[in-house]
Parts: sequence; structure tokens; C-alpha cells
Amino acid sequence: MTKAILVLNTGSSSLKFSVFEYDTASDLHLIAKGQVEGIGNAPHFLAKDHHGQILADEYWQDAASIDHAHCLLAIANLLRTKYLGIKLLGVGHRVVHGGMHYSAPILLTPGIINALDALSPLAPLHQPHNVAAIRAVAKAMPEMPQIACFDTAFHRSQSEINQLFGLPYSCFERGIRRYGFHGLSYEYVSSVLQQQEPEVAAGKVVIAHLGNGASMCAIQNGQSVASSMGFTALDGLMMGTRAGRLDAGVVLYLQQQEQLDVRQVEELLYKRSGLLGLSGISSDMRVLLASQEPHAQLAIDYFVHRISSELGSLAASMGGLDALVFSAGIGENSAIIRQKVCEQAQWLGIELDHQANKAGEQCISSMNSPTSVWMIPSNEELMIARHTRKQLGL
Repeated sequence: MTKAILVLNTGSSSLKFSVFEYDTASDLHLIAKGQVEGIGNAPHFLAKDHHGQILADEYWQDAASIDHAHCLLAIANLLRTKYLGIKLLGVGHRVVHGGMHYSAPILLTPGIINALDALSPLAPLHQPHNVAAIRAVAKAMPEMPQIACFDTAFHRSQSEINQLFGLPYSCFERGIRRYGFHGLSYEYVSSVLQQQEPEVAAGKVVIAHLGNGASMCAIQNGQSVASSMGFTALDGLMMGTRAGRLDAGVVLYLQQQEQLDVRQVEELLYKRSGLLGLSGISSDMRVLLASQEPHAQLAIDYFVHRISSELGSLAASMGGLDALVFSAGIGENSAIIRQKVCEQAQWLGIELDHQANKAGEQCISSMNSPTSVWMIPSNEELMIARHTRKQLGL
């Protein structure tokens, strides 16, 4: 009988899943992965095995009746059909926000689920859907252990200074503080660096998680020191559709002078800004890099500028920089963006090996570069599966 752990990463219109075989003699092994995209609009269910062979490729017609619970049922049916005798030991969830009280993976109970739901205002694009998936699993498989793994947990090692805002201290005590996000990605990439390049990992490292959602983190000896993201996932770098760091007075102006209500401001900052807003074309970096439109280039240049600014700030928080690591969709796949960032960071002792960068090698700095540069693919799903296994005592 195949024993396995199911990992779920739920968004507003998508549900990604991975299935890892549990083997007591070694690490977890991926046996299947897939996603449902376009939930609520044009749902598309695609799943593949670990060889990349297609297990399911379906377009569902009745979009109005397709919710996350339906998607979970489809995943369960797929596993029963394709993997006879499979036994799920537990389900691990990516949960974006753990708030003040959840700083490590935890076995979920009804009370904890309610507490996580109450954190939804801190991550409105993610948290409600994370919780919805947890409740759907609890309803369909009430005896199945579920583990929440938090994107904020990795950053709880930061000093109080790096979590503060310049607000009354009572605000900090109420939970208005810098939390940081993408922690599961940073934790995984850091673990790879520790395993493969322990001397580099022991130094002063900045990891750039560059995707549709983007952030950067200063890590010293495997511990988070500072992060570009703060109270919510709006802060720091400009992203696909999010504005990134912004003068708070802009929000006041939009409300007071342009008469935008809270929902309109939220829509602007989360969904109509970033690469999409500046370019007026797309939130997809690949589309912008292929475009000849001036505003496409403007959006790219500003994206790189913000990375360079945050890199300097994060290096300052550690008193120096020994290594820069690129990860996530853009960081892993765009040699041009990596090159542009490294060119602007030459003052930090970075010398790029252009051939290694174009080839997508792991180490992309020259042999003589005082500061090394790396490209390490992220694997949040495997990190969640490892945490789930540990919480289940396996």
C-alpha cells in the first residue's frame, strides 16, 4: 500500500496540489501534481505524474457549480483511480498568514481554523481561500489530520526592531507589525543552500523570490533577519498586479481627494497596479520582455530598480552581503532580469558569469566575484510535505 501526504496550495481561482509518497528510509517522493485553474470562470483540471505524463486534462463546463470542494473531490477521485490502494496519512496546507500566535506548522483543530479565518483581513486575497480548502477537507474527510504551514512563520526569528513600524507601540502589541511572507519558499531555498553550499549558507545571504508575487529576504546562518514585505503582502517590491512599497499618504489622498472607497483602493492596490498597471499591457514578465512598447520597458526598469533598492537595504541590515540567490518564476526563468539586477548590484561586489546565467546554472557568478550569485528553484510543496510529516510524527 502506498502511503502518501497531500499538499494543497489554494488561491482565489486556483487549487494546486502535490502528492508525496512517504518512505521511512528516505525523503518524500513526488508521485503526482496538478492544479485546477479558472475556478468560477473556466475551470481547467490538469494533473501529471512524476514523469510528466498526463493523468487528467479536463475543462469543466458548468463553471457556476465548481467550487474548491468540487475540486478536492476531483483530486480524490483521481488518486483513487490512478493509484489503487493509496493511503493518505495527512494533508498539508500552505496558509499565508499566521498572525502573532502561529509561528510554526501546527495540527489544525476547529478552534485554530476559526482563528486563522479571523486573520483574513491581513491577507484578503489568500487567507479566506486557504481556510475554505481546510474546511472542505474537514467536511469530506473528518478524520484526516490537517497541518497548516505558514508563510509568515520563517520570519519570526527577526528582531523586534525589524518587525516594528513607527506607530505607537500599542499598535505593535495589537499585531500591527512586519510579518514578512514567502517564508516556505525561503526556508526551502535556504535548506538547499545549507546542504549544497554550507559555507555560503552560513554567511550573509539575500534571497530574491521573484514571481507574480515578489519579495526579498535577508538570511544569516539560515535565519531570517529582514524582509521586504511587511504587515501584508502589498509591501516591498512591485509585483505582477500589486504596487509594492507606497507612501501611506497616497492611500489617504485617493480616499479624500479622489473619493475612492475602501474596496476601490483595495482593488487598485492588489489587482490593477504593479507590472500590469505601469505597463498597461500585462502582469506577465514574459509578455513585457517581448514587447516593444515604451511602458513595457518602463515597468521592467522599475521592477529591477525596486529589487536593487531592496537589495541594498537588506544588505545593510546584515552589515554586508556574501551571496544573492534568485528563485521563483521570474528569478528561475528570466536570465535577462537576473542580468539586469546583477548589473545594478556591481557595487556590492557582484560579477556575473553571463554564460552560466544564460544556461541557467546553479552558480551564475564569475569565479572572481567577491559576492556569489545563485539560482535555486523553490519547492514550497516539498517543504510543506516535510513539515506535515514531522507534525504527524512520521
